Amino acid sequence: MSTAAATGVWGRTEQQDFRSRVRGTLLGAAVGDALGAPVDGLGLGAIREAHGAEGLTELAASHGGGRGTVTAATQLTLFTVDGLIRAQVRRDTGAWHPPTDLHRAYRRWAATQRDWGPDERRKEDGWLAREEWLYARRGPARACLTGLADDRMGTLDVPKNPGDQGPEAATRSAPFGLLVGWEPQLVLQLAVECAVQTHGHPVAYLTAGAHTVLVHGLARGESLDGAIQRTLALLAARPGHQPVTDALRHALGAVRQGMPTAGRVEELVGEGEAVGALAAAVYCALVGEDIRHGLRLAVNHSGASAASGALCGALLGALHGETALPPGWLTELEGRATVLEIADDFAMEMTQGPALHSPAGAAPGWLARYPRA
Repeated sequence: MSTAAATGVWGRTEQQDFRSRVRGTLLGAAVGDALGAPVDGLGLGAIREAHGAEGLTELAASHGGGRGTVTAATQLTLFTVDGLIRAQVRRDTGAWHPPTDLHRAYRRWAATQRDWGPDERRKEDGWLAREEWLYARRGPARACLTGLADDRMGTLDVPKNPGDQGPEAATRSAPFGLLVGWEPQLVLQLAVECAVQTHGHPVAYLTAGAHTVLVHGLARGESLDGAIQRTLALLAARPGHQPVTDALRHALGAVRQGMPTAGRVEELVGEGEAVGALAAAVYCALVGEDIRHGLRLAVNHSGASAASGALCGALLGALHGETALPPGWLTELEGRATVLEIADDFAMEMTQGPALHSPAGAAPGWLARYPRA
């Protein structure tokens, strides 16, 4: 698949593998998010008291919804995909600045947090913004709401919320890693430029960049160990990288300490900031016997369980593809049909984009879904 990504010539097998990894990444992130949501922020003792000695092992109700209810992390991830597709489509007009398209997509998400429902008159919003189930507040971080409250886009020079070290920018950034035809340093740069639209602290935006590069390596067929080493090398050139680098190294070190335990995950999580969620996610992806085991490890701790679950799920989904995800959990996942639909649209755009649109013309149905406006 790496050859297809580099040359732009995709055979059927490469297309199928890529689609499976895209689906796996987005579904894995969503199911990890949903698994961790009911225990997010609870102490490990409280989790065990409520769910038994092994902690939470199955999907449970959260945010006033049923089993499998997702958080704002999944909502924002879907809008990340939407923004990336829109950037490709708008490139036909001669406009090419993906951070702007992502900012517009995130602003469409922000509208779902304040409006009662979709405005059918706004055809330029595209199909995703008309999905009614997205018009619900699912614990959005204050930094996301304030960062996207106006038209001013945060940049590396003038970031939004420069003191916020939360994991929310990272949890929406896995789709950048699915740009398998891009070089990893460009993927890192795009993730960072989009992260600072809500989270301007280097710990937060470099964690987002690091997670993106990990997903990128896995989606291109690398091992997780190989993806980690590449990520460490790219981070080394970035000012303020040390906390993120240390977190990844701590995750690798924990693997060598014996059988995985909740206590080890708890230690990696630390204060619950972005770097702790990433360290826990990487560790659990490395030591999990399978995806179910890895995700259970990733959410049973006293930190941001939904965030670490989402980050771990994206890594495992990118590594193993859609078919390795627990089918029982997917059946109960809120918004699964929407996740699959936009995953397949993304895979189609990345592998068959020139057949869908060009400066000379485009398929009307595609432009109705992803308007150039």
